[in-house]
Amino acid sequence: MRLRQTQSAGLKTKLSSTLRSWLPILQSGLEELEDQLKAYEKENPYMEVRSGFEEQFSAKFTKKVLYRSERSSSSETIEALTIHQKSLYERLYEQINAPLFPTPRSEEIAYAIVEEISAEGYFEGDVKEIAERLGVRAAEVEKIRERFAWLTPSGVGARDAAEAMLFQLRQSEVTEPLYSFVAKMLEDFENISSFRNDPLYGSAIDVIRRFKNPPALETMEESPPAIPDLIVTGNENRIEVKINDEFYPDIVIEDGGLNHAFVRKKVKEARDLFDALQMRKATLYKIGLMIVEFQYDFFQGGDIRPMKLKDIAEEFDHNPSTISRAIANKYLACDRGVFPMKAFFTSGPDEEVSNAAIKQFIADTIAAEDREKPFSDQKLLEMIEEKFGVKMVRRTVTKYRKQMQIGGSSERKRFYRLA
Repeated sequence: MRLRQTQSAGLKTKLSSTLRSWLPILQSGLEELEDQLKAYEKENPYMEVRSGFEEQFSAKFTKKVLYRSERSSSSETIEALTIHQKSLYERLYEQINAPLFPTPRSEEIAYAIVEEISAEGYFEGDVKEIAERLGVRAAEVEKIRERFAWLTPSGVGARDAAEAMLFQLRQSEVTEPLYSFVAKMLEDFENISSFRNDPLYGSAIDVIRRFKNPPALETMEESPPAIPDLIVTGNENRIEVKINDEFYPDIVIEDGGLNHAFVRKKVKEARDLFDALQMRKATLYKIGLMIVEFQYDFFQGGDIRPMKLKDIAEEFDHNPSTISRAIANKYLACDRGVFPMKAFFTSGPDEEVSNAAIKQFIADTIAAEDREKPFSDQKLLEMIEEKFGVKMVRRTVTKYRKQMQIGGSSERKRFYRLA
């Protein structure tokens, strides 16, 4: 028994030492792992890193891969090959020039404004702060921001949906008197229904419906499907966890047949690197098994339950920070989709209900609400407390709703009427 404990302690010490030595290998996402190993390859003539992607992808294209099933071939793992497209910010930078921005000063202000534009196309900065930083008047910054009404995508740089539609109206081909009526409606967007009795109301609504919201909808970049380290398959009778070996790089070691100190050193480094790569797989595999055990209900179609890093850290006899590094930038694929591993570690109002479950409830409830009487955050709070038996405060519901980019009840009601 003492011998077993000694061997176990020795293996644990070696494991911890190797993890510290090759932390970048553990911490890298699967797509970055090869680059990490290639960096070592440059310094070691006795090792070769063979790509896990080489056979599946052309170097001219962006990698976009989904996980494979047991029966799928290598070619079937390719979801799409897409050529690089310009981002919203690249497109905006290209437009910061004359005649809209004819001077270096106007360009400088415009660039500062672009930095405060969200991926959706809205200006989220503070005009006064930009003015102070650049040493100009706030009115000048605001004047430059308003020129964004003539950039593409139309509506970009606006503060909110109503102003974005005003920007789009300026670039539209709508003529008078409808143009002025639509502008008047958008300027009083809070009370848009008060214009119902005007004979131009129907035509104005048709115009407004054609506007894009958010303004940068067409340029918003789709995140490519992540390549998972782990694949979970099975049903209620048996769940299996697998490492996605197909996309892992391989390390080939050659000793050169020379009994020389330099050769021995480099070969040992290569073998240590190989061991670290295997330990990465073993570590993630064990974490995957424990996720399935803790989150069994989720893999059967239920909700994610509260789970803390220390729950797994205690099983590993590691510090929670080590587990945090291990799951960073890692993904798990199952029949419900591809999920960041960190998504399974979530806190909640109590030990049985996770934040993820409550957010999903809020999203589902709002999706099914009466469009004439959208639920207020207070009403949502009452429904959550009744369903889950937990105690919360209204501002927590508001925070969750905003994190999911869902508008408040009055805002939703206005858009329901437009629709």
